[in-house]
Amino acid sequence: MTTVLELVGHVLILNGSVISLTAAVGIVRFRDTLSRMHPATKPQVVGLLFVLGGAMLILRGNVDIWMLALAGMFMVLTAPVIAHRVGRLAYREQLGRDGLLSGDEQSPDGS
Repeated sequence: MTTVLELVGHVLILNGSVISLTAAVGIVRFRDTLSRMHPATKPQVVGLLFVLGGAMLILRGNVDIWMLALAGMFMVLTAPVIAHRVGRLAYREQLGRDGLLSGDEQSPDGS
């Protein structure tokens, strides 16, 4: 018989999976690199934390819980850095929104 904590763990895993799925759909649906940065980082991290939290509740009393906590901590620490690097690369390589960063548009001052 499942306990309340196991049921909460299963719900967390399901919610995290749905959030990660919506992030994957967002990555595919958005048009450019700068728009894809948001679903590639924020929902992905929250979804993973929900899945890891649910797994921790289900595996309570197991040694592997600390490895799950470590994986979650590294994801929280590295996702913003990766998003910043991708955005900076897109800006430098001029991979922006439909001419927003390309050199063929006029500058705001009209020159």
